[in-house]
Amino acid sequence: MLDSYRLRSACNLPFIYNKRLNAVGTSNAGLPSVDPGMYQLDITLRRGQNLAARDRGGTSDPYVKFKIGGKEVFRSKIIHKNLNPVWEEKTCLLLDHPRDPLYIKVFDYDFGLQDDFMGSAFLDLTLLELKRSTDVTLNLKDPHHPDHDLGTILLTVNLTPKEGEQKDVTMLMRKSWKRSNKFQTQSLRLSDLHRKSHLWRGIVSITLIEGKGLKAMDSNGLSDPYVKFRLGHQKYKSKIMPKTLNPQWREQFDFHLYEERGGIIDITAWDKDAGKRDDFIGRCQIDLSVLSKEQTHKMELHLEEGEGYLVLLVTLTASTTVSISDLSVNSLEDQKEREAILKRYSPMRMFHNLKDVGFLQVKVIRAEGLMAADVTGKSDPFCVVELNNDRLLTHTVYKNLNPDWNKVFTFNIKDILSVLEVTVYDEDRDRSADFLGKVAIPLLSIQNGEQKAYVLKNKQLTGPTKGVIYLEIDVIFNAVKASIRTLIPKEQKYIEEENRLSKQLLLRNFVRMKRCVMVLVNAAYYINSCFDWDSPPRSLAAFVLFLFVVWNFELYMIPLVLLLLLTWNYFLIISGKDNRQRDTVVEDMLEDEEEEDDKDDKDGEKKGFINKIYAIQEVCVSVQNILDEVASFGERIKNTFNWTVPFLSWLAIFALSVFTVILYFIPLRYIVLVWGINKFTKKLRSPYAIDNNELLDFLSRVPSDVQVVQYQELKQDPSHSPSRRKKNNLG
Repeated sequence: MLDSYRLRSACNLPFIYNKRLNAVGTSNAGLPSVDPGMYQLDITLRRGQNLAARDRGGTSDPYVKFKIGGKEVFRSKIIHKNLNPVWEEKTCLLLDHPRDPLYIKVFDYDFGLQDDFMGSAFLDLTLLELKRSTDVTLNLKDPHHPDHDLGTILLTVNLTPKEGEQKDVTMLMRKSWKRSNKFQTQSLRLSDLHRKSHLWRGIVSITLIEGKGLKAMDSNGLSDPYVKFRLGHQKYKSKIMPKTLNPQWREQFDFHLYEERGGIIDITAWDKDAGKRDDFIGRCQIDLSVLSKEQTHKMELHLEEGEGYLVLLVTLTASTTVSISDLSVNSLEDQKEREAILKRYSPMRMFHNLKDVGFLQVKVIRAEGLMAADVTGKSDPFCVVELNNDRLLTHTVYKNLNPDWNKVFTFNIKDILSVLEVTVYDEDRDRSADFLGKVAIPLLSIQNGEQKAYVLKNKQLTGPTKGVIYLEIDVIFNAVKASIRTLIPKEQKYIEEENRLSKQLLLRNFVRMKRCVMVLVNAAYYINSCFDWDSPPRSLAAFVLFLFVVWNFELYMIPLVLLLLLTWNYFLIISGKDNRQRDTVVEDMLEDEEEEDDKDDKDGEKKGFINKIYAIQEVCVSVQNILDEVASFGERIKNTFNWTVPFLSWLAIFALSVFTVILYFIPLRYIVLVWGINKFTKKLRSPYAIDNNELLDFLSRVPSDVQVVQYQELKQDPSHSPSRRKKNNLG
C-alpha cells in the first residue's frame, strides 16, 4: 500500500484516503457491494477492561492509537492509574476503500521514558455492515506472547458510503497520483495474518549501499538524496546525503516478514528541499517472492521515472524455530551431500569457477549465561552470523538468558582468509537492538565438526563480556582457488562502525606505530655499531660477511634469504622455541587497557578530566612531530628539484652527473664494495670522526615549505619607506 494522505472533511475532522490497490491478484470477497467511492468511518472509543499492569503499583496509564494504512489517524487522551479506563472519545475518518484494517495499539504512558506496549488488535472493516452502528469488543494480544491475556477494548463503529464528496476528493487524488507508484501492489493483509498467526515468519535484512548517477534536482546540478522503504505497514527512511549524485549510505536495517510467500518492498528516492516539498527522484521495487532464502543477494535497481540506480544487499531469513535435523538439506551430516561438496571443491576442479573458493556451514546451537538487558533481569536474544557482506539471523528467544537456537547457516566462501563474525543482540520492540556479545573466528582456525564454546567478547573484541555461545562449524575449500584469491583485492565490507576519538585507542595506536618504528631504528643502530667497531669480533665478522655477499651477490639471493628466514622460524615453532611476540604484544595492550580502566576508576576523583587531556596532548604532540618530520622530508626533496635554493640545485646537478658517469662505467658490485670498505674502515682511520649520512646532510640544508614561508621577505608598504618619511619631515 502506498502512503496515505490526510485531508480535511466538511466536518473539520481528519480523515484518510488510500491509493487504490492493483486489481491483479486482489480478491473483492467480503467487501461491501457498492461502487468504489468515499466511506465515512465513525468510531467511538468506549472503554478498556482488565488491561495489563505495566507500572510498579500494579496499574497503568493507558492511551490508544488508531492506525490505517500505516498512518496514525487518532490518539486518545491518557487515563492515569486505571486498568478499566473510560474514554468515550469520538473520531470521524474518510476512507477511499475499507480494505485496510483498523489497527489498535494500547500503550502505558511513562514520563521521560519509552512507553510500554500493552497490546494490539485488528478490526477488519470489510466485515462491517454498512449504515449500521456496531458495538465491537476486541481482545488485546502481544504478537510475541499470543497466550497472554491483555484485556479488551470496546468500540462503537459505523461505516457509511459517502457519494457527495466523491468528485472533489477524486480531483485531489489525481493531483497526488502524479507522484504515485505506477507499480501499485497489493498491501499486506494484517487482518488475515491476525487470524493465521500472531508471529512474524521471517526477517528481511536490507543494506542500502549507495546510489549512482541519480537525477540532479537542485540548481547547482546536484541533489540531497535520501531513500524511503516500505513493506506493508513497516517503513524506513535513510539519512540525507548532501550535495551528491552518487551517495554512499552504508545503512543496514531489518523488516519483519509476515507472509510465507514474501511481499513487495516499495522504494522511493527523494531530494531534500529545505523549506519546500521534497522533490521526487525515482522509484523501484523488490519482489521478495522470487528471492531464495538464507542467501544474500546483491541488487542494482534502476530507478523508474528517474535516473540512476540503487545498490542494495537483501537477505531473507526464516525466523521460526527449527531443529538441525529439519535443515538436513544443507547439513554435512548427510553423507551424500558431504561427498557432493567435497567433489565440488576437489583439487581436480581447481580452475572451475575461481570465485567459488569453498563452503562454510555454521550451526548456532545455544548460548549460556548471557547479559541481562531488560529491567526484568532477562533478555530477548537473537544471533547475527556474518561473513563479509553476507548476513543471516536466527529467531529470537524471548525472556531467556540461556537460549537454544539450533539453527544451521551455510555460506559460499569467496576468500578463505575471511573472518566469521557471530554477534548476539537483545531485541527491543521500539528501539535498536542492544549488544550482548560477539566473537570473530578466522576461517583457517576452524576445526571441522567440533562443537566448541566461544567466550563472548566486547564490541572492540579486546576483552570478555558475559556469556558463552556454542557453535559447530565446518569448512571445506579448494586450496588452489584460495591461493589464487589471495592475489585479488579483498571484498569491501559495506557496513563498518565509524571510528570515534578515544584516548585509549589513540594511545594504543601510537604505541603500535612506535614499536614498528623502533624495530627499524634498533636495526639501524645495530648495523651502525658494526661500523663503529664497538665490538671488534662482531664488526670483523660483519665486514667479512659483507665482502663475501657483495662479491658473490646475485638477485636470486634476495628471495633465498627470505625463504631461509621463514624456514628457520618454522623450525623454531615446531621445536617449541617460538620467538613470536604477537601474543605478548596483544596481552600488553589488553593489560594496558585494563590498567588504564582501573587507574581511571581509582584515581578518577583525584586526577579527573585534566590529566586525560594531558595524556591525549602528549600523544598528539608526538604524532604531530612525526608527521612534521615526514612531511618536511618530502618537501625538501621537492624543493631541491623546484630550484627553491639555486645553489643546492646546481650542487645536485653536479652530484647526479658524477654518479651517472660512475654508474655507467663502473659495475654496481665495485661501487658497493668501495662504499662498504669505507664505512667499515672509517672509524679505524679516524677514530674521532662524527658519523654522518651525506644524503640526509644535504637534504637538511634544503628548506621545507614552512621554512620557505618563514624565510620569505615581506614587501614593505611604500607609505612607510624611509625616503617618504624624510620627505614628509622636510615638508
